[in-house]
Amino acid sequence: MEILKKPILTEKASILTEKLNRYAFQVDHRANKLQIKNAVEKMFDVHVKSVNTSVVTGKVKMRQTKTGISSGRAPKYKKAIITLNDGEVIDFYSTIQ
Repeated sequence: MEILKKPILTEKASILTEKLNRYAFQVDHRANKLQIKNAVEKMFDVHVKSVNTSVVTGKVKMRQTKTGISSGRAPKYKKAIITLNDGEVIDFYSTIQ
């Protein structure tokens, strides 16, 4: 099971990073806080102070087609907000190959 799927790089998440030293990740929906903490510490070599998780429901999507209105929902996902100790940072762009 791959615990960390991808970082969330939105405007709101970047404000959290700049002001509070917090990082957002999309994680596996079966992962618990201890597994997420261990995965972040192992992958980025940092010390995690706390982990907060939430399940984000998908947006409702609708579109007009020839046969009428088609509606559905984007898939839900689990989000983890990681707080690091003071003075530590995660550089997402250094791991790109």
